Amino acid sequence: MSSLKKIQDGQFDGEVLKSDHLTLVDFGAAWCGPCKALQPILEDLQRDYDGRVKIVEVDVGDSPQTAMKYGITSVPQLLFFKEGSVQETVVGLLPKAKIQRKIEDYL
Repeated sequence: MSSLKKIQDGQFDGEVLKSDHLTLVDFGAAWCGPCKALQPILEDLQRDYDGRVKIVEVDVGDSPQTAMKYGITSVPQLLFFKEGSVQETVVGLLPKAKIQRKIEDYL
C-alpha cells in the first residue's frame, strides 16, 4: 500500500491548487500495472523532497470530476502544479531520475 496521500474530487482545490509547494499529482487507478510500478518511485521522491514538494495520488475511478477537468485519458499521468496551475503533464511510467529532473526544473 502506498504511503502517498490519496485525495478525491472535494479535496483537490485545497490540497493542490492552494498548496504553497510544488505539487506533483499522480493520476492512476488500482487496476493499472504501470501505476503500481510508479508508486515506489514517487514514495522515494516524497522522502527526498520532504517539505519542498508535495506528492499526492488521485484515483481516476474515485475522482472522475477531477480527472475530466484535467483531461486525464490514460494512466499513469503526472501533473506538476505550481501556484495553482499546471506546469507540465507527463503520461506513462518514467524512471526516478527523469521525474527528479522535472521536479528540479520547478524548484
